[in-house]
Amino acid sequence: MDFLKELEWRGMLHQKTPGIEEELSRGNAVGYIGFDPTAPSLTIGNYVQIMLLTLFQRAGHQPIVLMGGATGRIGDPSGRDAERKLKTYEELDSNLTFQKKQMEKFLNFEGEQAARLVNNYDFYK
Repeated sequence: MDFLKELEWRGMLHQKTPGIEEELSRGNAVGYIGFDPTAPSLTIGNYVQIMLLTLFQRAGHQPIVLMGGATGRIGDPSGRDAERKLKTYEELDSNLTFQKKQMEKFLNFEGEQAARLVNNYDFYK
């Protein structure tokens, strides 16, 4: 099944950019979703994004898992009165390892359309 048709069938598509069908029909598109490594485990809320990447990969495209290794080191109040407790480099690296193991249950990190895991901390080194 075509990626967009699959999303529509599953009720996961609300609106789309004009011309996206043509871009995806060319094959081997690349898309990414970012994840926050401030906890050792992904949440049920992350499952929707992981399934989106899984369906994207099954349709012949390449998903990129963008881990916030740098942005996770920054305190973010996210609507709270106080900033979250900053994590150490070791904690974030450990969390990233655990989260990747969870993602490997859904995404294929080998082969032609292999998913790629990118840590945005690598951009700042």
